[in-house]
Amino acid sequence: MSRRSEAQIQCPMDALLRLLMGPWTTVILWVLRQNGPLRYGRIKRHMSGISSRMLTERLRLLEDAGILYRSYLPTIPPQVTYGLTGRGEELGPVLDCLDDLARKWQKEDKKRVAPRKEKAAKQNGAKHRPVA
Repeated sequence: MSRRSEAQIQCPMDALLRLLMGPWTTVILWVLRQNGPLRYGRIKRHMSGISSRMLTERLRLLEDAGILYRSYLPTIPPQVTYGLTGRGEELGPVLDCLDDLARKWQKEDKKRVAPRKEKAAKQNGAKHRPVA
């Protein structure tokens, strides 16, 4: 199969999922969805651990993709606000479904892993018991 044929049959969701999988992207979208349009500093305060460089990079990428808008007012200091575009709002129900699924799986994983941890703890306790 030629490279062109492979590219033509690629999954249509691939580009969108690659965008969403980028570092911090889902957190940025979640923060803006929960709080509405925010200035840069407020977004950064909601996201402990993200560097200014990374936040700026991700905001620019999401703006270029048409998911976010950037509103600039030439005040002193300049006022820059970010918010979701119509395209960004369209992601809301999809992200809600993914959030529901992630929370469900997280609960299931905790239930599944807990018995294994208990079993391992019992086995380790039995191995380390002093022999009388």
